[in-house]
Amino acid sequence: MAAGESRYELGQDAYIKLLLHTLRHPTSAVNSVLIGRLNDSNVVEIADAVPLFHTVTSISLLPSLEIALLLIEEYYANKGLSVVGYFHANERAEDVELTGAAKNIGDQIYKYLPQAVILLLDSRKLEFLTKGKDRSPILQLYTRDSSRNWKLSETDGKSRLTLKEPSANAVLLDYISTKKWEQIVDFDDHLDDISKDWLNPGLFQ
Repeated sequence: MAAGESRYELGQDAYIKLLLHTLRHPTSAVNSVLIGRLNDSNVVEIADAVPLFHTVTSISLLPSLEIALLLIEEYYANKGLSVVGYFHANERAEDVELTGAAKNIGDQIYKYLPQAVILLLDSRKLEFLTKGKDRSPILQLYTRDSSRNWKLSETDGKSRLTLKEPSANAVLLDYISTKKWEQIVDFDDHLDDISKDWLNPGLFQ
């Protein structure tokens, strides 16, 4: 791995939220923002995730995104955390390319954090998750290169993204088997019914 390159450590709760949100809306594009901090070792610690939208209209609608980000940033600033990246899952399972909307949102986050990252669901790995014992995240990592393009980021065949808890995939499978994804709430849900909490406080109880 080249000197100076950031690494990314994804916490279990954040990881599971991303995947449960995807499973809740299997035929829709979904997105989330990643919450965390950059530590002194140049590691971006992704501690939480906030599910945003599950409709194409909302994903591409700037006012909805701006409202969501304002609320998110205000809440997490009090905890010493901020938005460090973006997650996207495409509508079609076979589609593993970043959309223009995903890149544009990533660009906005990059303005505030040069180590910002985009995570893209690798639906092919999701399909095989139940068949193996892979401990790696079923996500693709994209970072901005020197030409300001978002590129799939691997160095010497090694991913710069790791799961903080090695058992995260096993926990995810347990949640899938108990249909935990039915409980996930995103900003689309909150805007339809403000009693639904986008922070998902009871999800892991």
